[in-house]
Amino acid sequence: MKIYQKQQGFTLVEMLIVLLIISILVIVTIPNVTKHFATIDEKGCDAYVRMVQAQIDSYHLENPGVQEVALEELKNDYFADGKGLNSQGEFACPDGTKVEINGLVAKQVASTPSANQ
Repeated sequence: MKIYQKQQGFTLVEMLIVLLIISILVIVTIPNVTKHFATIDEKGCDAYVRMVQAQIDSYHLENPGVQEVALEELKNDYFADGKGLNSQGEFACPDGTKVEINGLVAKQVASTPSANQ
């Protein structure tokens, strides 16, 4: 009676080939995924600006003749739950880009690099 049976398995060369293929796939996919995250943030911020603009338009319809939005009223009426505002109570996209409201128009404020950099 045999105690040991012949066991078949993967050789070291086969394992190295599999690891090489997996690492090539990872190297190819990571830059594509990060590029898509940047696109998602950009589109999300554009959608947020359009949403704020719609709230401004709604505010203007409810208050005809007003040439400039009262930001505190806008925050209290349409953003009372705090969603859409950053920790300082300012309008900001989910990625942190500030949204500025001039008169009756909302627009993204391009972030400027700090002087320390």
